[in-house]
Amino acid sequence: MALTPAGTAPAQPRQDATPWSRTYRLTLARKLAAVGCVFLAVALATVGLSMWVTWQLEGGAAAINEAGRMRMRAYQLALQVREQPVLAGGVTGPLQARLTELDDSLALLTSGDPQRPLSVPGSAPVQARLQAVQQGWQVLRAEVQAHPGAPVRLSIEPFVQQVDQLVSEIEQRLEARTVALHTFQMVMMVLAVLSALAILYASHVMVLDPVARLRNALRRVEEGDFQARVRPGADDELGELAEGFNRMTERLQAQYSDLEAKVREKTLGLEHEQARLRALYEVSTFVASADNLSELGQGFARQMRSIARADAVAVRWSDEANDRYMLLASDSLPHILAREEQCVLTGDCFCGDRLRDGVPARMRVIPIAQASPAAGEGADPHLHPQRQLQRRCEVEGYTTLVTLPLLLQQRLLGEVELFYRGDIAFSDGERNLFEALASHLAGAMESLRMAALARQSAVASERKLLAQELHDSIAQSLAFLKIQMGLLRSAQAQGDQAGVQAAMAELDTGVRESYNDVRELLLHFRVRTESGRLDLALRETLSKFELQSGLSGHLSCKDDGVPMPADVQIQVLHIVQEALSNVRKHARARQVWVDVQAHPAWVIRVRDDGQGFAPEAGPADATHVGLSIMRERAERIGATVAVNSGPQGTEVCLSLPANPPTHNPPTHSASDTD
Repeated sequence: MALTPAGTAPAQPRQDATPWSRTYRLTLARKLAAVGCVFLAVALATVGLSMWVTWQLEGGAAAINEAGRMRMRAYQLALQVREQPVLAGGVTGPLQARLTELDDSLALLTSGDPQRPLSVPGSAPVQARLQAVQQGWQVLRAEVQAHPGAPVRLSIEPFVQQVDQLVSEIEQRLEARTVALHTFQMVMMVLAVLSALAILYASHVMVLDPVARLRNALRRVEEGDFQARVRPGADDELGELAEGFNRMTERLQAQYSDLEAKVREKTLGLEHEQARLRALYEVSTFVASADNLSELGQGFARQMRSIARADAVAVRWSDEANDRYMLLASDSLPHILAREEQCVLTGDCFCGDRLRDGVPARMRVIPIAQASPAAGEGADPHLHPQRQLQRRCEVEGYTTLVTLPLLLQQRLLGEVELFYRGDIAFSDGERNLFEALASHLAGAMESLRMAALARQSAVASERKLLAQELHDSIAQSLAFLKIQMGLLRSAQAQGDQAGVQAAMAELDTGVRESYNDVRELLLHFRVRTESGRLDLALRETLSKFELQSGLSGHLSCKDDGVPMPADVQIQVLHIVQEALSNVRKHARARQVWVDVQAHPAWVIRVRDDGQGFAPEAGPADATHVGLSIMRERAERIGATVAVNSGPQGTEVCLSLPANPPTHNPPTHSASDTD
């Protein structure tokens, strides 16, 4: 392929004549594979021949070594026969071993060794020499066995000469094969050089040159010359690439004229989208961190005015029936307008709307001047309230009002109003952004409302518990004191001094008990779990109990399980304190033990060594009231309370489930809610 001159028509892509030519055309991969296969076949053939010749050379060398070993063993045999005569019974012992070694060597030369390269060349001269060696060995062997009982002087020279001739003939054959091996190696070197040159040339013709031309054309395109074309060459992959490059440059040339305008348009759109996302992120972050409704509305109004580029913003919230809209916050709204429109009735002004047939309200753009009724200069403003409010907006210079409903799950919570001193138009993206911001504000308002309700519920719940605690402890003690006061008055009226002393003693006991109950309640409702560790809170509770009651307390805590939620810890501490209070009041114990086990589930046991009682018998005295309080608290966290009592003492066992439920919002102590 080649570059065509600038401005000339591009070459048309070739069309294959038949489907067969398209299927079996010589692609670039097939061309390179064909060249590589040819040179690979030649190289493999040459390497194979070289390996075969090398194998023959190694086998011949091994045969020469074996023949030399035969010659050495023949001399050793002659020396041994001369010094050790052959016995009459035949050849035995070392002499037989020597004959066997020579037989084995001759057998190796005759048949070769398949386990190693040892073979005698198969040429006729070499085989003739090998047969002569075999015959000479037979003669020599017969001569050894022909003279038993006397030393023999063997004529070993003829056999050795035959072996030497065999070695000489093998060496000649090996020299010829060595020359052939060198020839093959030279041929391999020449083929390697030729192969490299051929591959380089083929690569240059089929790959490098087309790629270089394509790179040159690509460089021209990068420089802005979209008229550069590449002429397709061979019908292969590079030809297809050239045709694709030409189509690409044609399309680029066609689209380049309006490309800059499209880029500017896309860039502007991305900038607007980025600004909308930034605004949505900032507003979402703010509404999630607002602490109260006033701060939420004021901050949203300020940010909404900046985002919508409005002249003034007002945020209103509505009652359940959407009959009234109260001003929650505003930004840059004139003081007189904010004062007069603190509460707007639905329908008296453009501000405020309702849900119609359950269909959510949408963003409205209201031109104030066109929608206002005509009024003369002397018209009475009190005759038409709606006209009065509209004229006030006009007096302040506002010409356009935009209302955004605050919707949350088909409920209308309020409205955001944008005031403009001029005509304004919004795109679909801006409308969606404003509605999304209003939706975030509605969600934040609902979250604050739900948080306030949760706090009220927590306060009411704790106050109910406080009232129950007061009723079950101090109120009963005061009722007892009231009865004793009546008995005291009756004894005084009758002059019963013993009755007076008994009533006074009961009153003294009741007052002390009431005082202890008050102190215990104050301690009970100041429980904290700031550290998040149950063992530290229990240790502090037990220390205060020891100081108040004078009893000895022991804490054993195996807190190695899943941490207990904070709201569950509060209830557990209250239950433990109630159990300790029962020990102080009724057990007459000397020691108390608190055992905590965290794995596999939380189990808290409070034991004493007091007198015990029957949990299921008798009237509902203070002890049974305390048990009912503990069980009510345990039900709140999904736990159970079991009481085992006997002469040796009482044990209260609190068992929590493996995954204790948490409460949202968490319960607080009375001191927290106060």
